[in-house]
Amino acid sequence: MTTTTSPAAEADAPRPVPPLVTEPLRERLRRADAGDFPAAAWRDELTGWSREADARYRACVYLRPVPESPLPIAVGVKDTFDVAGMPTTWGMRRYRHHPRTSAAALDGLAAAAVTAKLVTTEINIGIGSGCVNPYLPDIDPTGSSTGPAVAVAAGICDLGLGSDVIGSIRAPAGRCGLVGLRTTHDPARLVGLLPLAPTMDTVGWITRTADDLAVLWNRLGLGPGVVGDGRTRRRIGIVADGQPAPAVAASVAHTAGVLREAGHETVAVDLGDLWRWRGAAWELCARSAHDLLREITGEVLDPLTLNSIEFGAGVARERADEVLAAQPRLRALAADLFAAAGVDAWLMPLDADLPRRRGKPPTQVFPSPDLPDFDHEIGYNPVASIAGLPAMACPVGITDDGIPLSVQLVGPRNSDAVLIELGRELAPLRPAYHPR
Repeated sequence: MTTTTSPAAEADAPRPVPPLVTEPLRERLRRADAGDFPAAAWRDELTGWSREADARYRACVYLRPVPESPLPIAVGVKDTFDVAGMPTTWGMRRYRHHPRTSAAALDGLAAAAVTAKLVTTEINIGIGSGCVNPYLPDIDPTGSSTGPAVAVAAGICDLGLGSDVIGSIRAPAGRCGLVGLRTTHDPARLVGLLPLAPTMDTVGWITRTADDLAVLWNRLGLGPGVVGDGRTRRRIGIVADGQPAPAVAASVAHTAGVLREAGHETVAVDLGDLWRWRGAAWELCARSAHDLLREITGEVLDPLTLNSIEFGAGVARERADEVLAAQPRLRALAADLFAAAGVDAWLMPLDADLPRRRGKPPTQVFPSPDLPDFDHEIGYNPVASIAGLPAMACPVGITDDGIPLSVQLVGPRNSDAVLIELGRELAPLRPAYHPR
């Protein structure tokens, strides 16, 4: 039986991403260094493709033609960061300011071209972004840094800058089949950013692969440390806390096996009091968001955003102060846990459950302690958040019915480069995703 495609279906099908746009960054920069990369043709191709891709996936708030730059690298920035020459809207419909200086997180990126401001949820805590997941259109690319994830997956940019309080980088990256790094908490890098909870909020980066992130980490100076060559053998702690869904647990076990085959050692670890305090990260975030955002009264906010702000009023100021006071102790505890087990990183699920398909959206950003399954709902992401640790989401497969599988690696403070190195070991597990 022969099947045919209607003209309407052919017109609706996206054209492939131009080869100059999808060329692996390592090879692209090698060619650029050798004077063998057609930078002008790349800029033209990327400018045209970005417009076409954004019309389909809706990742951009502001998109400009790709400017000339020393390196053929395109950067997109979450619209809660200031970028000189581009408006900042904080995800609101009727607000914008025009910064004269760029956020501190963009220091050192002069060699790259900032081409787009990217979608965020309304003032970081709204629900729904309007973005479409390029690789898995029926999977919700949830999280306030949705725009950077969607833009990287769509080929609009090579590097997405976002922020992560409790998974806002890691969750969208995982749902879009990408690598997403929450960097070590550093207050100095929050200048020029709308921070939701300053003692946990941190800068994050999204790329298609861990190797892309490794290349950019060194080339653009994205953080301290030098990414290794992968030959250093590491000791990985497999987090035993929690009860993830069977498919999630299986993906972690399989990932651990791949790391062992690569020559790394794995041991089981128990996070103890740090695990028990992770729910407090949600409480602190809710109260901090309420205190920061309740003064925004002149803007028309979505009712669900207002609900999220008011949810924070239910967290007593005394409780928020208690959590703030506990954070230094929890950071010290995390350091002690790494040292006592002699491990370089923890391996744990990205989520307790499989990512949800598009459907009825949630009505609340913050999990309520009144929920009978609250301990399950608060998940794994708050562990790194409350202790100020770096954490990286890594794609490790896809279920038979098309649900993406990701894990996260969490390391001691300032071990970001080690996580990238380990993420490169997991590259064979990433499916061959393509925008569709």
